[in-house]
Amino acid sequence: MRDVVRPATPADVDEIFRLIRGLADYERLAHEVTGNADRLREHLFGPRPCVEALVAEHEGACIGFALFFPTYSTFLTTPGLWLEDLFVEPAHRGRGVGSALLARVAALAVARRCGRLEWAVLQWNAPAIAFYEARGARIEAEWRIARVTGSGLERLAAS
Repeated sequence: MRDVVRPATPADVDEIFRLIRGLADYERLAHEVTGNADRLREHLFGPRPCVEALVAEHEGACIGFALFFPTYSTFLTTPGLWLEDLFVEPAHRGRGVGSALLARVAALAVARRCGRLEWAVLQWNAPAIAFYEARGARIEAEWRIARVTGSGLERLAAS
């Protein structure tokens, strides 16, 4: 049976969250997973969705996902998409599932007339870097991600 990539539905949320945990384990960041499936469900399918997801299935089982949301480029004055996560279970890698997920997100970006599709990749993740570069991505060495969370975010907001 062929692998299938399709838009996520509310019935997929628990499986997507299971895969998010798998991604966190792979990235050695399991300790940072503080969210839950209920919040993910609200953000994907609630009254004000702020994120979208695609799932990859093999024989009816969810084996991968891509989660993304809109961005905007002031330099291009054009919308874009940010790929927050792309993950395929290790047992299903090497069959084109990740490529299919990435291509589907790129197709959505093109259909929506986006100027760019962007994402972050951990510096130590050589397999992911090679995967993305083989598909035409340029790794931007001169840019760094800035992040403020939790109490630091609250302090900044109050300053």
